[in-house]
Amino acid sequence: MLNWLADIPKTQPIAQGVIVLCLVAASGLALGSIRIRGFSLGIAGTLFAGLIFAHFGFNLEPSFRSFIQEFGLVLFVYTIGLQVGPGFAASLRRQGLSLNLLAAGVVVLGVAVTVALCMIFGIDAGIGAGIFAGATTNTPALGAAQAALETLPTTNASRVADSALGYAVAYPFGMLGVILALALVKSWFHLDVPLELNSFQASRQAGREPFARMTVRVTNPKLAGVPLSAIPHLEDSGVALSRLRRGGETEVRLALEDTPVYPGDLLLAVGPKDGLKRFQMTVGEESPEDLTLDSGNLTSRQVLVTRTEVVGKSLGELHERYPFELRATRLTRAGLDISIFPNLRLRFGDVLWLVGSKGNLDRAAEVLGNSIKELNLVRLVTLFLGMALGVLVGCYPFTVGNMPAPLRLGLAGGPLLTAIILSRIGCTGPLLWYLPTNANLLLREFGIVLFLSCVGLKSGTHFVETLLRGQGFLWMAMGAVITLAPVVIISLLARMVLKMNFINLCGLMAGSQTDPPALAFAHAMCGSEDPSIAYASVYPLTMVLRIAAAQMLVLFFAS
Repeated sequence: MLNWLADIPKTQPIAQGVIVLCLVAASGLALGSIRIRGFSLGIAGTLFAGLIFAHFGFNLEPSFRSFIQEFGLVLFVYTIGLQVGPGFAASLRRQGLSLNLLAAGVVVLGVAVTVALCMIFGIDAGIGAGIFAGATTNTPALGAAQAALETLPTTNASRVADSALGYAVAYPFGMLGVILALALVKSWFHLDVPLELNSFQASRQAGREPFARMTVRVTNPKLAGVPLSAIPHLEDSGVALSRLRRGGETEVRLALEDTPVYPGDLLLAVGPKDGLKRFQMTVGEESPEDLTLDSGNLTSRQVLVTRTEVVGKSLGELHERYPFELRATRLTRAGLDISIFPNLRLRFGDVLWLVGSKGNLDRAAEVLGNSIKELNLVRLVTLFLGMALGVLVGCYPFTVGNMPAPLRLGLAGGPLLTAIILSRIGCTGPLLWYLPTNANLLLREFGIVLFLSCVGLKSGTHFVETLLRGQGFLWMAMGAVITLAPVVIISLLARMVLKMNFINLCGLMAGSQTDPPALAFAHAMCGSEDPSIAYASVYPLTMVLRIAAAQMLVLFFAS
């Protein structure tokens, strides 16, 4: 009766592969959810599940497995890039140099440890380069090392194969090493992760305090008859004016740019507290009156930017095209308030705070979109187009000096860099490079589960055999040291000397090892996607350095 079950691997190999993949993913996630003394494997449990399944003979067809593995990786890093892209440039300007110097330190220490271990134990540098690539979970580095090996006159097929075996033995712990290092640092310093997260987010918002309102009475006689737009230092203060009431009158009117002011007038100003204080000192004195209580036909509304035609346009351009009598008082983007100025360009999902009559507000909402449905719509066309562009970028060969093989960002670096750029652009004609948060999280988790499940299945087939063969355990131990030593040393330096926040440290360590699973673990441990910012900041440089380092290990130390 159950013969059809036994026949599935022969008659329906794709169905059998899907079943195995789903069982590995489900059992791995269940394994990762088990907590022992507050520690759990999390998403990395799927790696161990894959190793176990493969050891007992349950596996996928190699080409099918490779496709699923790489597709999962592309999906994971591309969605990470979309998430961190909008804030990436600001983060890079603020701390990019220090992060990249520390990441480069991890790479240099890894090379030094590899060379020292190879010399101590008499390991061929070709195998050492393979162990180095596996210990840092960097497949392009293995390819670069093998290409360099093939240029040497003393190289044979066995030597190239041994480098791949070194890679395979070191790879599983390479993925887990950063996770272990982060857990150790958290334990050593008795870190309160929620407190670290609050501190990190507060530092990001430094100088970006929430906006406030202030009613100001004009007392400066030099401003008599001066248009609102000509008030000194108004734009520099980041303050926007929305309502005006003449002295001695009861009517509240819209504060338009060409409206003149006179002593005795009341102005409603919106902006950061420091800016409001500077504005008040220039114009007059603070008044306890609230102009919003009796504004006549004026009202305020928050309007979502969801129409592709206005994405990328500046407020000045929109005002010229749609000269409605409205005042924008602020713009909210990713939870942060931004001051209004004519050159401010709109992004999809921005929230504009507008003041005006109901009719003009309705017309503005129609122009800007104001559709929650559009905000939550998953645009599959741009998702697949963006990933295709990312893969092309990752495949592009960069020639550096006299290296025997070109450098490539690979299927991890290319999609990451492309997604960061596209999310910054926001919109290209009718193409909107935006993915709703919930869809982003789902696709990200789905991608990393596919990737880790396939890595486990790939490594598990000959994992025990390789360990028991010759120097397998020695190679594994070398890989563990190459993974842990640089990460732990730089982590201690960053935390003890530079006082780096743990959230940044998580992203730095995962990025310096080009280790997506460690980033996924950091997200779960921190309860936030904020580690992605540091990860994306150091990833491109680290990828190039690791590829170059693997080649140098072969060219300078192999004979």
